[in-house]
Amino acid sequence: MTVIHGPHWWVMAIRGVIAMLFGLMTFLNPGITLAVLVLAFGTYAFIDGMLSIVAAWRAPDSGSRWGSLLLEGVVGIGAGIATWMWPILTAAVLVWIIALWSIVTGVLEIVAAIRLRRLITGEWALIAMGTLSVLFGIVLMAAPAAGALALTLWFGVYAMLFGALLLVLAFRMRHLDYSHSGRTALGRA
Repeated sequence: MTVIHGPHWWVMAIRGVIAMLFGLMTFLNPGITLAVLVLAFGTYAFIDGMLSIVAAWRAPDSGSRWGSLLLEGVVGIGAGIATWMWPILTAAVLVWIIALWSIVTGVLEIVAAIRLRRLITGEWALIAMGTLSVLFGIVLMAAPAAGALALTLWFGVYAMLFGALLLVLAFRMRHLDYSHSGRTALGRA
């Protein structure tokens, strides 16, 4: 049995690094204005959505993970575009946009983890990412009047944890055994 490196694990690793850099940015400059947060969130959601679509495009035809990734990508791109098109309105409802995006993304990550259970060990990272996303969304919905600084710091914590879990999963995917089918969980071998 030949073990090769997962050819597209790096897409997930890039998503993790971007999330962690975004989270770090919020801690280095906690006085960030709401306008900058709005645009930064839009950019992050758009890039994350694009990378999810890349992963979906590379997913095997017979696997069911590509549908979750595609939907996650479309939601991310939609959130990014809506943020850029209506930044003032977005600032007023930013908490709700981030909360809904986080919950949808989290549910899709949990669904993907359940479907990947047969292919990998360590799907706990994907389940943890999904659970973290859902909990973050619920917390934001429970306190929609939170100040911009508090939202920035909470989002920073979320982004750092989510990014770290993405990196864990990426490096787990890197060492999968692809010899039996010639296909990967996230892309073609």
